[in-house]
Amino acid sequence: MSFKFEKLLIWQKAMDFGEEIFKVSQSFPKHERYNLSSQLLRASDSIALNISEGSIEQSSAEFKRFLGYSIRSIAEVVTCLHKAKRRNYIDNDHFDKLYKDSFDLLNMTLAFRLKVK
Repeated sequence: MSFKFEKLLIWQKAMDFGEEIFKVSQSFPKHERYNLSSQLLRASDSIALNISEGSIEQSSAEFKRFLGYSIRSIAEVVTCLHKAKRRNYIDNDHFDKLYKDSFDLLNMTLAFRLKVK
C-alpha cells in the first residue's frame, strides 16, 4: 500500500532535497534559528508538501496549481541560499551543490507539470 505521490520521482527528489537543506541549516548561527534558517526549512519542506497535497483527489488544473507552489518554493530556497552564502553561513561548495540540486528539481517539476493532464 502506498500513496500515489510516493511513486513520483519529483516527490522523492524533493524529500531528499529537504533533508539536505535541513543538514546544512543546522550549521547556521543560533540567532538565525527563527529567521533565515526557519524560512529556508519551511520553503524546502513546502516543495514536497505541495506535490503530495496536489496529487491527492485534485483535478489536473488544481494539481498544476500546487506544482506551481512547489516551483515558487524552489525559488524561495534559492534566494535563502544566496542569503546564507552572503552571510558566510555556507561555503561555495555547499552553495554550488544545493544550487544545482535546486535547478535540477525546478526543471523536473516544470517538465512534470507540462505532462499533467
